[in-house]
Amino acid sequence: MAAESRTWQPDWVQPPGEILTEALQERDMSQSDLARRMGRPIKTINEIVNGKAAITPDTAIQLELTLGISAAFWNNLEATYRAQLARLRSDEELGHYAEWAASFPVKDLVRLDLIEQGSTRAGNIAALLRYFGVSSPEAWAQQWLSPAASFRASPTFKSSPYAAAAWLRWGELVAAGIDTQPFDAARLQEILGTVRSMTRSDLALVRDQIGELFATAGVALVLTPEMSKVRLSGAARWLSADKAMIQLSLRHKTDDQLWFSLFHEARHILRRKRTDFVHDENEPRDDADDDENDADRFARDTLIPPADYELFVDRKTFTAPAIRAFAKSQGIAPGIVVGRLQRDEHIPPSHFRDLKKPIRFGETYGPLSHRSKTTRS
Repeated sequence: MAAESRTWQPDWVQPPGEILTEALQERDMSQSDLARRMGRPIKTINEIVNGKAAITPDTAIQLELTLGISAAFWNNLEATYRAQLARLRSDEELGHYAEWAASFPVKDLVRLDLIEQGSTRAGNIAALLRYFGVSSPEAWAQQWLSPAASFRASPTFKSSPYAAAAWLRWGELVAAGIDTQPFDAARLQEILGTVRSMTRSDLALVRDQIGELFATAGVALVLTPEMSKVRLSGAARWLSADKAMIQLSLRHKTDDQLWFSLFHEARHILRRKRTDFVHDENEPRDDADDDENDADRFARDTLIPPADYELFVDRKTFTAPAIRAFAKSQGIAPGIVVGRLQRDEHIPPSHFRDLKKPIRFGETYGPLSHRSKTTRS
């Protein structure tokens, strides 16, 4: 999914005046002869030959009539020359932003085929700019660090804004290729009930189906692995008035974390606040953070209804068979129950970890797959 590559660009330029000089030499014609034949001052011809003056469309027509070389040739030659000059100036300016570029996980971006490795320092910086769809590092800061997007206030984002932005941009690019219906909150709420029952299935088998369900509610579901220096587990963002995106990194690599993150981010979308949320479950949480606390409650109580959970906890029978039986009665994966018991400190983090399904990305960071487990659900 690398950004569109740029065609080869030489690090040298040939002024049109050099071609004009060769054409004159072939015809045994001097600059004075050409000036007289074209009815132009000798100074103008000299400036064109020395690259100080451009070949205008009018001059190109005069050269065609005088030398028999088409005006299109001269116009293209001049346009190419000016474009090459502009490229060299741009590369020289970009070369000053090496420190800025070094802040990004460039090796990851290249490995994931999101950008192409440049042959020069300026080439790498240009590749980053194309990836983000901006024209300069200043424009990047305007787009990604301005107060307009609330996720940029996330403590985790602040710790590494460049790496986090690279990961979030990946989500944008993937989501752009997902066709969705106009956003429908009621439809999304209905879908979550269906998805809850699918948590007992192998994610590799139901991932596409879940993505298609979310798309019918106007939400692009995107799964992208972490990059270096990125410690984000999920994001909920609005790409347009009618299209939202949920992006998950699977950083915790177990099914309970995946499903909790999915339902947590879905809650942010359901509230229809035109606000972006990026979060990590392990970052410090302000008790007054109503949005995050509400999303936590929604994910927790939707996955396991409070009354049923309290009855199960009151029995204090925290054994593998009891957990499996309760999960089956709820129609959810056993790992979700284990994760909830661990978060509520009813059992230590090391207990019943075998009931959680490990989740990993494929070798090419494409399709998801579960590692096979012998433990029955």
